[in-house]
This record gives sequence, C-alpha cells and structure tokens, in this order.
Amino acid sequence: MKQEPITPNPLALIPLAVFLVSYLAVSLAAGDFYKMPITVAFVLSSVVAIWMSKGATLHNRIELFCKGAANSNIMLMVLIFILAGAFAQTTKAMGAVDATVNLTLSILPGNVLAAGVFLAACVISVSVGTSVGTIVALTPVAAGLSAQTGISPALMSAVVVSGAMFGDNLSFISDTTIVATRTQGCKMADKFKTNFHIVMPFAVLTTILYILLGSSAQSSFAAGDISWVKVLPYFIVLAAAVMGVNVMVVLLGGTILCGVIGMLTGAFDIWGWTTSMGAGINGMGELIIVTILAGGMLEMIRYNGGLAWIIQKMTAKIRSRKGAELSIAGVVSFANLCTANNTIALIMAGPIAKEIAQRFHIAPNRAASLLDIFSCFVQGIIPYGAQLLMAASLSGISPVQIMKYLYYPYLLGVSALLAIWLGFPRKYTAQTDTPMEA
Repeated sequence: MKQEPITPNPLALIPLAVFLVSYLAVSLAAGDFYKMPITVAFVLSSVVAIWMSKGATLHNRIELFCKGAANSNIMLMVLIFILAGAFAQTTKAMGAVDATVNLTLSILPGNVLAAGVFLAACVISVSVGTSVGTIVALTPVAAGLSAQTGISPALMSAVVVSGAMFGDNLSFISDTTIVATRTQGCKMADKFKTNFHIVMPFAVLTTILYILLGSSAQSSFAAGDISWVKVLPYFIVLAAAVMGVNVMVVLLGGTILCGVIGMLTGAFDIWGWTTSMGAGINGMGELIIVTILAGGMLEMIRYNGGLAWIIQKMTAKIRSRKGAELSIAGVVSFANLCTANNTIALIMAGPIAKEIAQRFHIAPNRAASLLDIFSCFVQGIIPYGAQLLMAASLSGISPVQIMKYLYYPYLLGVSALLAIWLGFPRKYTAQTDTPMEA
C-alpha cells in the first residue's frame, strides 16, 4: 500500500475504543476481568481496524495489518518471549525457585521475616522475570509464615506482591523490560541502570518499613536445604545480562545450563527437560498472540492517523521535557488501567511514547524506564490485576485488604514522579544515539 502523508484523525482510534468496550466494559459489567479473553477483544478490534481503514482494497489492508504484526521489533519480542518461557519453566522444574527461597530465608532472623520475604520476592522476581510466577511461588510460604508468627496475612501478601513488582520492573527477562526497551530502541543494560538509580532508594525505604511492621514477630519457620548449584543459573544469567550479552544468548544459555544441572541432580531426565521447555513456551502463547494482533492493529491506527492525533493533542500544550515525560507516564498509566496488563499496556503505549520522546529529545533509555516504572506502579495497585487477584486467592483474603500495605508500588510511582521533577538521574537522562539491542 502506498505510503501517504499521515493526517491526524481521531476516527482512526475507533478500533482502540472497540477494544476498550469489548474488554474493559464487558469485564466490568461481568465483574470478572477474565470473563472476556483479551485475545478475543484484540481479534474484534483488529477486524474493525482492517474494515474501516482508508483507501485500497481489502487485500492491501490485510497486507498492511500483517506488516505491522510482522514488524521486526514484534517478531524479536516473540522470540524473546519464547526463550524466556522456556528458561522460566526449566528453572522452576529444576528446583531453582525453591533453592532461591531457602537461600534468602535462611539468612534472615525471625523478627525481620516480613522484610525478608520482600527481599526474597525481589530476588526471585528479578531472576525469573515474572511477577505472577513469583507470587505463585512465595505467597503460600508467606501465608504459612503469617499463621506461625501472627503477622497479618494481608501484610504478608502485600510484601510478596511488592517484591514481585520490584523484579517485574528491573528483571532483564521480564516481559515489561523486553517490550519497553524494544519499543524505545535502547539496550536493556541502559534501561536497567536508569531504573536502578530511580527505584533503589525507595526499595531500601520499603525494606525498612517492613522491618518496622514485622519487628515484633517470632517464627519457628525453618528453611529447607540450600542447593547452591541450583541457584547458580540465576547468578550467571544476571551477570551476563548486566555485562550486556545479547538477551537471546543469555536466555538460551541459561536454559541449557538449567537443563544440564537438572539432569545431573536428578530433578528431571532429558524428556522432563523438553517437557518443561515446551510448557514454558506454551505458557507464553496468549502473550505472543496478543503481541502480534496488537502490532497489526496499532499499525492500522498509525496509518490512518490515530497515533498522530494522540501525539498532536498530548503535545499541544507541552513546553518542556518534564511535560513530555509526564505525558509518557499518563499514556501508559491509562492504558494499564484499561487493560489490567502492564505488558499489553506497554505494547499499546510504546509507539506513542517513542514519538513523544523523539520530539522532545528524551533519551530512549529514559523513555523506556518511565514506561516500565509507571506500568508496574499501576499494575501493582489495581485490585483487578492478575497480581493482586492471585495473591488474594492464595491467601484467602480480599485484594482490597492487601492494597493498604503495598508500600513499594506506591513508592515506585512517587520515585518516578520525583525523577521527572528533578531530572534524575542526570547521567542516564541526556539524549543519546544508543543503537537498539539486536
């Protein structure tokens, strides 16, 4: 299809409105955000996007949709999701998650268990790259500690969710990190350094708050045996990622290392390993489908002038870089509130954020950092998000009860607003020509 000058057009956003109605409105009406599958909502909005696109034949409009769906960034994200799924499930089957839990809890005295569980959740979520997976692994442990110590189950659940969101924001293999860096065109290591400087003071403050809240507790909890060799893959993967090794090489190497260790320790045989990898890859299926459909739909919206209209309206009154950064924060926060999925919110908001960042000379790593932080902030506090719903279900309490103890997600939002206001960290904020990580 011949490319023409793009004219801002609010009607091009109709497919997005269809998505919001079919997913958000229907879910709210049903009282359950999992009644309407997000994949179905994206199929409906994609059909509308193709049907209403301007000019050309139906065949050419479908080709344009496929071009957006098969964008090199989208396909690279899909490959990374596949490898991340294989790595995460292999580490779990090999026993690395349990080993990491035992390692973290074994070095902590009983009167700082709340803070200890927070730190354990931080370590695990950074290592495995999934907040929901961390919550599933640690919430039963936290519930048991609550019963033994008298600490509020809502507090212990909030501690786990807080640590899980820490890793969701910082992990090299987190979906949000992958999408934020790919959409903005920056290296993961650069985005990590920017995020680290913004959030770490508040992570320390959160730890202190949880120490104070749980200081009177006593526990008879005994950590299991520590298998150091099973923790090794996490350390190697983190070290390689920090050194800037290609993320696909990191994930593939980590999966192979986990497989070898798993077979040598008797955790599984060769077929158990392949089954684990397959399960992990299959578990990424919905995210992969949504990523491809969203890529196609957003290309149609872009072609028809929808993104240009949003950018025009959002930047009309912006006179400074701070205003532009607040706009980026607002776009991804709104998308996250609508979708209750921070990865999908980033996929939708990423192209808009990149346009704003380029127009106001915001460094790609800075834009990626703000996108990731605000998406994790919103995701960590909404009671209808997967994280709070899962934690509440495993603890037998209401998501609303957990919300008042979610200190880290709240402070995460505060840290990002302060970073925008103060222009911090200056070292990683200046405009750069950093090439996109291959």
